[in-house]
Amino acid sequence: MAKGGFPRGMGGGMPNMNQMMKQAQKMQEQMLKMQEELEEKMYTATSGGGAVTVTVNGKKEIDELVIKPEAVDPDDVEMLEDLVIAAVNEALRMADESSASEMSKLTGGLNIPGLF
Repeated sequence: MAKGGFPRGMGGGMPNMNQMMKQAQKMQEQMLKMQEELEEKMYTATSGGGAVTVTVNGKKEIDELVIKPEAVDPDDVEMLEDLVIAAVNEALRMADESSASEMSKLTGGLNIPGLF
C-alpha cells in the first residue's frame, strides 16, 4: 500500500462520481422543464358521439366541459353523468399516457419510482 494513500484502484473513482452527479443534476433539470411543459399541454376527449367534450390540462385539472343540449334529458340524468365521467376519464388517461411517454424518452425507459 502506498504511504498515506489509497490502495491502487481505490481513489480513482472520484472523477466518475463527479460526472455522475453532474449527469443526475442535468437530468433533474430536464425533468423539471419537461414537467412544466407537460402541465401546459391540453388533452381533449369526447363521449356519446361528441355529446360531451372535456379538456384537461397536464395538471389533471378540467379546463373545459361542453355538453350539447341534445345530451340533456331530464328523464335520463344518469346517462349524462356516465357520458361526463367517460369523457373525463379518457382525457385524464390521455394526459397520463403523454406524461409517461415523455418521461420514458428522458429516462431511457427506466421506471424511476416517484417521478410521475
